[in-house]
Amino acid sequence: MAFNDISTAAALLATRRSGKARDMIAPGPNAAQLDAMLAAAMRVPDHGKLNPWRFVVIEDRDAFAALLTSAYRAEKPEAGRLEIETMENFARYAPCLIALLSTPVVPHKIPLWEQQLSAGAVAMQLLNAAHAQGFVANWLTGWPAYNGDVLAALGGSGPEDRIIGYVFIGSPVRALEERPRPDPSHVLRRWPAT
Repeated sequence: MAFNDISTAAALLATRRSGKARDMIAPGPNAAQLDAMLAAAMRVPDHGKLNPWRFVVIEDRDAFAALLTSAYRAEKPEAGRLEIETMENFARYAPCLIALLSTPVVPHKIPLWEQQLSAGAVAMQLLNAAHAQGFVANWLTGWPAYNGDVLAALGGSGPEDRIIGYVFIGSPVRALEERPRPDPSHVLRRWPAT
């Protein structure tokens, strides 16, 4: 299927950038917009058609904040109030929050690494889908992505399951600033060299 206006699609990809989750405000996507974003995110390369990823839409932010603070205190009993507030704030950033899990099928003939790459592609595609609908998004990890209790509470149960991050979606408080991008000559090589 060809785009009617390829320049629009190219501009969309060339202008996507992350906003800061803590600076996002309402409105966020409504249910139909979010469903469309998730459907677009699932259109990624997936060798073997394994769907080695899961989305968890975090709807009860108070319960998620309680989960994070409880798990954080269990792992770090010496944590101070500032650290706990950081966890509580993380749970409440942006109008929409989705946890992304890598859930590879192991053992399987499709290599683990390929399945994990598919999960990363899902995250990037979700960011593009949010941008296409006029929202700003941010993919974050941090401590909440690396704790086993949080992973289990979100449905991770396989030996290689991981939280690959959280995607926050909302509207920007202000216009986003462009950040420096790499010089193509620093990241591109042609083979064989001529």
